[in-house]
Amino acid sequence: MGRPSIEPVVWHAPPPGPKPTPAPLPALTLHDAGGEGAEDVLVDVDGSVVTGLADGRVVRLDPRGGAPRTIADTGGRPLGVERHPDGRLVVCDAARGLLALDGGHVEVLVARGEHGLRLCNNAAVAADGAVYFTDSTSRYDLADYRADIIEHSATGRLLRRDPDGAVEVLVDGLAFANGVALTPDGSAVIVSDMAAYRLLKVATATGESEVFVDDQPGFADNMSLGTDGLVWIAYASPRDPKVDRLVAGPPALRKALWLLPQKLQPSPQRTVWVRAIDPVTGATVHDFYGEPADFHMATGVREHHGTVWVGSLVEPVVAAFPVPR
Repeated sequence: MGRPSIEPVVWHAPPPGPKPTPAPLPALTLHDAGGEGAEDVLVDVDGSVVTGLADGRVVRLDPRGGAPRTIADTGGRPLGVERHPDGRLVVCDAARGLLALDGGHVEVLVARGEHGLRLCNNAAVAADGAVYFTDSTSRYDLADYRADIIEHSATGRLLRRDPDGAVEVLVDGLAFANGVALTPDGSAVIVSDMAAYRLLKVATATGESEVFVDDQPGFADNMSLGTDGLVWIAYASPRDPKVDRLVAGPPALRKALWLLPQKLQPSPQRTVWVRAIDPVTGATVHDFYGEPADFHMATGVREHHGTVWVGSLVEPVVAAFPVPR
């Protein structure tokens, strides 16, 4: 399969006119994750919630209560978490690459550095065991993710690892490639071209790609296919006019900004924003936004039989709320 071409990112301001107003975020129930940085969330087959922490542990939470239980330690920084058809967990580890967990055993599927992999971020696993995963940037590590967004180098990629171990680049030139979700029938994979504020759709059979949803209202982080058949998106932060102006400016200015102290650089806003879209049309079905005092920076989201679970790159908890009827 040849790699499809994608039009290069050309920055443009959000379109004029009234913007859709999200619904108020329902009240959140917070669950202790046992450590900081519960970045993504997976609801497992037994109803437990799995997340990865900044200290390298992957933990399992019982929604009914009780202390989190460590099920593995990757020795790196786990981000996206998915379930493989064979029962293993697939973990995108920013420091180690694409991993598979079988109990406490950690298997490296694609090591950091192999096939140019630098920042493995999020994944979706097909019924046949093929893993679609993102490499956010070839220039920076996770600690410096804001540098890639500010510089807008667009070195992110979507890759696929086949069950036989072969790895192929499906799309490159993405501006901090992030969330990945398969459509319900497995005919396409949707990927977040985060810093370009758009979602792409890539046909799994042919590799043909297209812009699926443009002019996103924020930085679309992890994505997942819910039990409701919708693709859920976590926005780490709304669009920032300062970042928009920087991207439109000369590269030298963007690089100079990255050299300034962090407190002078653009930072994520203290928000929680999740949205669900139709995987065929891209139309928004659910849209929830809030600024709760005790949780922010939604980076992972998973709908499971009417409950939405939310993870955060920085919080020591995962949040949950029911989808309003």
